[in-house]
Amino acid sequence: MKRVWLFDLDDTLHDASSASMPGLHRSFGEYIQQHLGLTKDESDALRRRYWLRYGATLLGLVKHHAVDAAHFLHHTHLLPGLEQVVRSHAADVAVLRQLRGRKFILTNAPRAYAERVLGALGIGHHFEALISIEDMRMFGELRPKPDARMFRALLKRLRVPAARCVLVEDTLQHQKAARSVGMKTVWMQRWTRAAGKPGARFHLKPPYVDVRTRSLRALRSLR
Repeated sequence: MKRVWLFDLDDTLHDASSASMPGLHRSFGEYIQQHLGLTKDESDALRRRYWLRYGATLLGLVKHHAVDAAHFLHHTHLLPGLEQVVRSHAADVAVLRQLRGRKFILTNAPRAYAERVLGALGIGHHFEALISIEDMRMFGELRPKPDARMFRALLKRLRVPAARCVLVEDTLQHQKAARSVGMKTVWMQRWTRAAGKPGARFHLKPPYVDVRTRSLRALRSLR
């Protein structure tokens, strides 16, 4: 049976920390301030609290403030000029071209944003499908990464045993959930290391991570 690769998008396949994250943090904050009537400091604190609790700020906004998910995703991801600043790494793109097996994008970002990024990078054709946050619904509710139930449902949908599936991702919380259902995990650090995120302990490899790497070349060891 072919290996199935699930690739995160932001800070895994491109430098989102430079290209899109500053704009997203700004637009998230402005949206929360406008629609919830909060100050900037209150908005920043709420955004971080929901991200830590739910793995995605949006889930907290939907659950506790009845924010419309589609409205939030559309207005916070407009990002004018995004295509001009998106960049990846040539060595990683070469690996995508050569890597055998079924390849999918699995991102908590909205489809329209992900399609823009993939188009700007010119790598969309390497993937069988794009699975965006809109596709991660169960029983009428969004269940994005790191929801283990979503991972189990996805494995069933793709008809692949968990042991043949690899999540390539920059976020440890998501990898921990993937490992809990039996997937293999790769912690991609190229762009997160470059961003110098405070408190990150990149030299450690948690027990739920199979491979810790700065380059997609390491994926060849999991063939």
